[in-house]
Amino acid sequence: QVQLVESGGGLVQAGGSLRLSCASASGRTFSSYAMGWFRQAPGKEREFVAAISGSGSSTYYGDSVKGRFTVSRDNAKKTVYLQMSSLKPEDTAIYYCAAGRVVGRSSKDFGSWGPGTQVTVSS
Repeated sequence: QVQLVESGGGLVQAGGSLRLSCASASGRTFSSYAMGWFRQAPGKEREFVAAISGSGSSTYYGDSVKGRFTVSRDNAKKTVYLQMSSLKPEDTAIYYCAAGRVVGRSSKDFGSWGPGTQVTVSS
């Protein structure tokens, strides 16, 4: 298990930007974990947003955020980031970061989860 804590959520107007951070308190080498971002809006299922391999060389995005969001990581700081631009009201959700052994698009690929951070985009 990896302890994860998200930060950076908040209220932003449509068209604006936010950067989420997810810090790890893992004793294991952070670069050995693939990291993912998911989100869940009220009344909806959890949705894949982005994922990044342990080295950072491979990234993956959900169709709804492709071209607007960028995932990155700093293994020395044990932190993964989600830069969100051109935000839309439909991006409003709780955003979760997750750690897993293998990078994937399913929540089942990730075994450790943070508590989440709220992102609200006003129109």
